[in-house]
Amino acid sequence: MLEDHTTTASSPTEWPTAYPQGYAVVDVETTGLARDDRIISAAVYRLDARGEVEDHWYTLVNPERDPGPVWIHGLTSEVLEGAPLFRDVAEEFAVRLDGRVLVAHNAVFDWQMIAREYARAEREAPVRQRLCTIALSKELALPLPNHKLESLAAHFGVVQQRAHHALDDARVLAEAFRPSLRAAAAGGVRLPLLECRPLTEWTDRPSALIGRQASGPGGGYGSYRPGSWRPSRKRPACPHPNPGRYEDGKRLKQGMRVAFSGDTSVERELLEDRAAEAGLHVATSMSRLTSLLVTNDPGSGTSKVVKARQFGTPVVDEAAFGQLLRDVEPADG
Repeated sequence: MLEDHTTTASSPTEWPTAYPQGYAVVDVETTGLARDDRIISAAVYRLDARGEVEDHWYTLVNPERDPGPVWIHGLTSEVLEGAPLFRDVAEEFAVRLDGRVLVAHNAVFDWQMIAREYARAEREAPVRQRLCTIALSKELALPLPNHKLESLAAHFGVVQQRAHHALDDARVLAEAFRPSLRAAAAGGVRLPLLECRPLTEWTDRPSALIGRQASGPGGGYGSYRPGSWRPSRKRPACPHPNPGRYEDGKRLKQGMRVAFSGDTSVERELLEDRAAEAGLHVATSMSRLTSLLVTNDPGSGTSKVVKARQFGTPVVDEAAFGQLLRDVEPADG
């Protein structure tokens, strides 16, 4: 189930001193794209400070549920039955990640999946920063027709052998990341690094663990949602009118519209539940009526952060929001 290979290679002699000292290029295959889906295979290519491959590692993971879109990843229940559970590979996975920047294509997805698995195992992933190769390609203004991994690979002449196989996807990404990193270094480009906050709380919906294996694109199963890895969730309408924007130094007031963006140390839906229980309106998008945006990455370029800047919406981090939740002012009347 587990593979480990070590290689050595030469590196350029000049390098920006502010760049990270090592990278873990990661790809995970999953049972689907939703919050309760599970990792079924994982691969890590460890790179040195200049993007040279040090070694690589791969494992299957028994998700303890149906494997999801088999027609995409090719991993059936029979293949995964004898695979180790995530908690059994968590330590070796952690060794591969420790002290390195996590690099992935659409990195927020891989990071959230990894963080959830560690939270289920009552551990924390030793990752403090991530780098998305989509964001890096934008910083470099690469002339790509789209942001698919295959397009990035083709741009650098990297040949993909097994798409949607974690080990090959990680290899392809590592080979495409190396010239991207060198181009960034040569051009003095600031790497688009974002903070990773491990989850500290987690709950699975029991219903998400029940399903049947799908055998094709028309088959149904569990919580797979094409096109969105975080499904919509209905909450009762907030009973209080919106009193307007939050003002720094004052209390939150019931009815205020609160939006969230980016990673949170407390699992997002638990945080949203607490906000709703306090009488706040949890907004899924930003508008001029939004009272407050909660984000740990105020410098990021997410659509919500950009709109908050445009609208002049107040922004606080998760820790400050947690303090504000302790004393929410009742709605008028």
